[in-house]
Amino acid sequence: MTTTTPPVNGQVIGLAHYASRAVLETLLARTGTTFNQSVALRVVSDQGGAVERARLVARLTGALKIEEATARRTVDEMTARGLLAEPTAGQVSLTEHGGELYERIRTGGNEIAARIYAGIPAEDLATAGRVLALVTQRADAELAGA
Repeated sequence: MTTTTPPVNGQVIGLAHYASRAVLETLLARTGTTFNQSVALRVVSDQGGAVERARLVARLTGALKIEEATARRTVDEMTARGLLAEPTAGQVSLTEHGGELYERIRTGGNEIAARIYAGIPAEDLATAGRVLALVTQRADAELAGA
């Protein structure tokens, strides 16, 4: 029996996503952080440590394809845990604890990625990145038109 390389499709992409996310989830479980919270930490950090609450909710909703209520609940949980503070109405910022947690998750995530992507040629990774960005763009356009 001859085996062939499977074509790239939603199933193959999804399996890769779920497998790598499962590895990340082991790291997140050790920190008591949900995946949604880890994404929110990255968003706030990427914005210099502070962002409008509504913008954070919109980014979570758009990136994770979750309901707005779920995104708001995620931000509320993070505020309750002391990961985010609300220095002014309508804005959230990383607390010292939130910043430290984000750095631990970022460092651990980078170590995981280094192991998973080890040995894959840079050109292949660049091509995969371009293809996946295009697939994401097209899927988002489909959702917007639905």
